Amino acid sequence: MTRRALITGITGQDGAYLSELLLAKGYEVHGVVRRASTFNTGRIQHLYRDPHEAGTRLFLHYGDLTDGTSLSNLILTLEPDEIYNLGAQSHVRVSFDQPLFTVDVDALGTLRILEAARQLQQRRPVRIYQASSSEMFGKVREVPQREATPFHPRSPYACAKVFSFYQTVNYREAYGLHASNGILFNHESPLRGETFVTRKITRGATRIREGLQDKLYLGNLDAKRDWGYAKDYVEAMWLMLQQDEPDDYVIATGQTHSVREFLELTFEHLALKVEKHVEVDSRYFRPSEVDLLLGDAGKARERFGWRAETSFPELVKLMVESDWALAREERVLTSHRGG
Repeated sequence: MTRRALITGITGQDGAYLSELLLAKGYEVHGVVRRASTFNTGRIQHLYRDPHEAGTRLFLHYGDLTDGTSLSNLILTLEPDEIYNLGAQSHVRVSFDQPLFTVDVDALGTLRILEAARQLQQRRPVRIYQASSSEMFGKVREVPQREATPFHPRSPYACAKVFSFYQTVNYREAYGLHASNGILFNHESPLRGETFVTRKITRGATRIREGLQDKLYLGNLDAKRDWGYAKDYVEAMWLMLQQDEPDDYVIATGQTHSVREFLELTFEHLALKVEKHVEVDSRYFRPSEVDLLLGDAGKARERFGWRAETSFPELVKLMVESDWALAREERVLTSHRGG
């Protein structure tokens, strides 16, 4: 029998890669998308077919994590075998400007999902993956960070994620839900949003290389992160839900690199000089900074054999090459318009 998965945040980086993975495994995949005046399905366009076409296994539904009724109706109608809650206001810096919205989506949105899943479980089994974040560790108490490391969140986003983490644990313990938290450290790819620092760097640098812009403005270059490849990380999400017992897992590479290192490696690929094109702008600093994140994924490795397959230099190269192709296309279009 074909397994059915429901993904919130399906149009994001992780949702796109997870959809690809689940479809390859034979799942029927349903995604929640917010109704908007413009389409935001570019990342999954290559997977999407006419829903009325024979053999279609990817379906999109309008919904919103702030609307508990629509979520509950959708979950109880679809009766998915697995729910992956990836939807969020996921930009840490933006969460300081929009704390109430961030908490409504990232904290209460999770609670709405869990409550609907609890109701569904009265009819049939369901498994839930909750996208937790390394940002929950914040002002870290130990290095590296493990599942038992205390949380010290340093942003509205991180606080909302801590709430969601403990609600997931509570629903697991109180109601017997197969609900697992994936504490994912930073994971990047060519599909990363352009406001996130890694993609901002590769997009800006390649545009500089093609003469489309001259400067790149960044915030704290000394912040250190454990950066992995998103395509590797979504496999860990799936593996968590295949375990007999639910649990919480850190997913990380076990290596840390500064924003400056990411920047320098990107510019090196493009034969550009950082000092000529990069300026630090205080507007991009957070009110409270997270200085060092470094994860220990030993538990995931031991329980289900997961490990990061893509190295830091390979990740940077992947992103640079993808954005360089985009910059070249943009330059050609710009020159045609100009001519």
